[in-house]
Amino acid sequence: MKVKTILVSQPQPKAENSPYFNLIDKQRVKIDFRPFIHVEGLDAKEIRKGKIDLKNYTAIILTSRNAVDHYFRVAEEMRFKVPDDMKYFCLSEAIAFYLQKYVVYRKRRIYVGKRTVEELSPMVKKHKDERFLFPTTDKVAPEITGVLDKLNINYQLATFYKTVISDLSDLADVSYDILVFFSPSGIDSLYHNFPEFKQNNTRIAVFGTSTLKAVEDRQLRADIVAPTPESPSMTMALEKYIIEANKR
Repeated sequence: MKVKTILVSQPQPKAENSPYFNLIDKQRVKIDFRPFIHVEGLDAKEIRKGKIDLKNYTAIILTSRNAVDHYFRVAEEMRFKVPDDMKYFCLSEAIAFYLQKYVVYRKRRIYVGKRTVEELSPMVKKHKDERFLFPTTDKVAPEITGVLDKLNINYQLATFYKTVISDLSDLADVSYDILVFFSPSGIDSLYHNFPEFKQNNTRIAVFGTSTLKAVEDRQLRADIVAPTPESPSMTMALEKYIIEANKR
């Protein structure tokens, strides 16, 4: 079946040169963006209940832009001045560059992975004497903590924000050829909003092994999977599928 409409379960990209917009132009498909989940920050009082004292840590592990935003938000709420010699371990280059919103990038100790926690772990291991803080959501992927546990480092997992299901009731009578998911929480949101969801001819695209598992646990069919060596990004995986589907 041909692909004409796609729903991406994330906010619309702000960059004009986003690969999604290029995909719309090249393949002449309609792509809508709608967050299936959103995050809400925990206040400093809630975080202190977890016995988190920011001055006790010499390094931070950052796996998303949300983690960056909420770490510095909490630091401000706690009136904690982040030391200039703080070490930042970022899952990707995009997250590292995002730090420029809060710090002078060239004057900070920033270590960058390529995409996964496995790729970041050698740099973390080289600094195993640091005291690491891992600010994250209430639904952190177990494979991430699993890798950190194996490194035998001194780190503290801290929930700084929580994942909340968005209201999608206005989409009840809308259908798409492809639904795109990036986390298990997105699948949870789908069924929370539409308990009787049936996949039928809807294609499902997933990013990451944990998202794929969530789809399979629901007995759904994952038609498009990323990242792969051939399609390291979701847009590349979508384009490959669309070209094949639409030439029939």
